[in-house]
Amino acid sequence: MKITSYEVGKIKDPTGIIAGDRYEFLLGIEVPEEDELYGDGESLDLRVILAVEDANERIVQYHILYRSNGKLLDFGLEDEEEIEILTFCKEHYTEAI
Repeated sequence: MKITSYEVGKIKDPTGIIAGDRYEFLLGIEVPEEDELYGDGESLDLRVILAVEDANERIVQYHILYRSNGKLLDFGLEDEEEIEILTFCKEHYTEAI
């Protein structure tokens, strides 16, 4: 999996119910043809919610979707892909506006 683009924003919690901060990432991803996510070369996005609390970062939720129509795919990431995505998000969440 290759990350080709990204956007990041901080999610505001006006109620204060959720401890820590939440960040939403929209990652443009490219997968090799042999990957089961590869679907006729259609572009994919990965929507990720990252939780940050006391210097502890973790992925709370993610969804894989087709960029063209926003349709969700019923697939999960492999363990090494999740680690790659978490590492990327940890490096970039401070860029959120």
